[in-house]
Amino acid sequence: MWVIGVVGPAGSGKSTVCRILSRRSGVAHIDCDRLAWETYRPGGPAYLSLIAHFGEGILAPDGSVDRAKLGALVFADPKAKAELEKMVHPLVMEELERILAREQKRGTKMALVEGALLLSSPHVRREAFDLFVWLSVPEEERRRRLLASGLDEETIARRFSAQAELLPPKIPNLLVVEGVGAPAEVARRVLSAIESYFKEAPTNC
Repeated sequence: MWVIGVVGPAGSGKSTVCRILSRRSGVAHIDCDRLAWETYRPGGPAYLSLIAHFGEGILAPDGSVDRAKLGALVFADPKAKAELEKMVHPLVMEELERILAREQKRGTKMALVEGALLLSSPHVRREAFDLFVWLSVPEEERRRRLLASGLDEETIARRFSAQAELLPPKIPNLLVVEGVGAPAEVARRVLSAIESYFKEAPTNC
């Protein structure tokens, strides 16, 4: 099974590309943001730690973690963001590895793992991935997409500020793919790049 990290800053089209490609037989889409949110839920493995560290001010009236409140807090404070990642990312990695093992048993041929911070978080085991695909999209286009999705300017500004240093590293198993264009065309571009990579460097798929 090919395990491919789909990476890029907010608005680069990671979710859209993964959803399109996961319609193909043998392709699975795993969203690391959703795995992180699962750790926040009441009874989840990070729930009590988050409250203990950040206080009850991050809670919604029903006792669940309000992601908007938590996001506003950590995006404004690099130290708080690092603490959040330290608590949550190892738990996400554990769950991701369980899911990948399950997909392997199911006969999945390609697992697309979506996550903006897969190449920047120190808590991600990069050896678990065969390849990373970075979607490259100019900031102006990414801003336009996020506005169209319903996000307000303040939220977008916080996301951009938090990801200001998010750049593709120079590693041999990273492909940078142009992410501008119609979603279906970008998805075809990504798939073609992946297939070309593995033709030249076959794995244990």
